[in-house]
Amino acid sequence: MTKMTKIAVTALLGLAVLSTTASADANKGKKLYQKKMKATCGFSGAKFAAQHTQDEWEQINGAGKFAEEAAKICPGLKLKDKYVPDVYDFAHEFASDSGNVPSC
Repeated sequence: MTKMTKIAVTALLGLAVLSTTASADANKGKKLYQKKMKATCGFSGAKFAAQHTQDEWEQINGAGKFAEEAAKICPGLKLKDKYVPDVYDFAHEFASDSGNVPSC
């Protein structure tokens, strides 16, 4: 390989690694639900996520009202902004119409 090709491949791989680590994660959201939300909510993550369909979760998150909706579902919950992307991915992944069931 030429030197230019090696540089291009390295740059491409570097961008791929950075883009995957910067995104939210449904598994991390599941762990956050178990540790931070389950005691307040009083029910499993499956029941929380099944409150809406995937499209409904997308609309709620797109409007910037995910934390408010989580507080409606779980009265007394104060979800930190840094947790919202991961918990949203969890809720979206295991929504009522997804066919997926979390193990929490």
